[in-house]
Amino acid sequence: MHYIIAYNLLVWIRGIHTIPAAVWSGLFLLLLFGLNLLSTRVYGEGEFLFASIKVIAVLVFLFCGAMMILGIGQYPSPGFKNWTIGDAPFVGGAMGILSIFMVAGFSFQGTEIIGIAAGESENPEKNIPRAVRTIFWRILLFYLGFFIVIGFLIPYIDSNLLKSDVQSISISPFTLVFKRLGLAGAASLMNTILLISVLSSGNSGVYVATRMLYAMARAGQAPKCFLKVNSCGIPINGLHATVAFGLAAFLTSLIGDGVAYNWLVNMSGLAGFIAWIGIAICHYRFKKAYVAQGKDLNKLLYKALLYPFGPILAFLMCVFVTAGQNYTAFLGDHIDWYGVSVAYIGLPVFLATFLYHRIKHRTHMVPLDKVDLSRHE
Repeated sequence: MHYIIAYNLLVWIRGIHTIPAAVWSGLFLLLLFGLNLLSTRVYGEGEFLFASIKVIAVLVFLFCGAMMILGIGQYPSPGFKNWTIGDAPFVGGAMGILSIFMVAGFSFQGTEIIGIAAGESENPEKNIPRAVRTIFWRILLFYLGFFIVIGFLIPYIDSNLLKSDVQSISISPFTLVFKRLGLAGAASLMNTILLISVLSSGNSGVYVATRMLYAMARAGQAPKCFLKVNSCGIPINGLHATVAFGLAAFLTSLIGDGVAYNWLVNMSGLAGFIAWIGIAICHYRFKKAYVAQGKDLNKLLYKALLYPFGPILAFLMCVFVTAGQNYTAFLGDHIDWYGVSVAYIGLPVFLATFLYHRIKHRTHMVPLDKVDLSRHE
């Protein structure tokens, strides 16, 4: 899915449109393929480089934004003016906020990659818990910091945010902040940082997809061909399948004006929430099974402090967001079936896959006292 975003971003960047966006997307997809083909170390080094650039850009943005909020320099402080315009900060009320959770969730998802990377970590018992503990602070600084700065400096009614001409990335709130600070060069640089962020997402997406296919093949849930690895231990057939799907994403440009893009983004975002519903259920049942089999919870190397409240809350919130992402389609005299199909397209795909596997393999809910905990001894 990240290849599709890269495709659209490349179209938006000023000056790039003279070269077919498909050419750039193809080159970047080839780059991601190469980073994931050689070795896990090469992937990690590439991701470290991408992440470092993003972190530096975020810190510079937050610093410049804080200066503008405080009125340091030529830009006068906006105070709390933009937080009191119209319905700000909760435009559309609670239901309006709920309706955009899917797109926000699509961009936010990815922290679960830590669990997948644990299998190839040199010291997972030490590194994974440490990485998990830093997630909260990174989210607090990067995500909330971005939102606070943009909320102070750019009103939601700003005409630059409402333009229908999506061929210009100048509508990005990040570039707007730098332009208003008088740093046109920094605004252009921010466009490049946004592209690097997409490449970073694509890089991790390719990594996760190949490992998931390999793990599913080992569990008998995917074709055995995905068990093949190259001399570097990379699931080569899984990598080829992932890149092939990325190439297929180019076809979205032939289906209407962003129609296929919206369908795929919603499908991917919904899949992420469904995955987190599964994670919450597994986490809840894991500890229940651990206790049911007479094991000591103190022997677990990592313990979630908010259990069982944490997984229960995560489950309820994910179900709520999944069910209410396009509630307006059911209002009015007639149901908007097109809106329903776009918003909930991932549900029938998931249910069909789940039921097919359940019927074919005759699976069932495993009793707590029968859950296999041998790998957690």
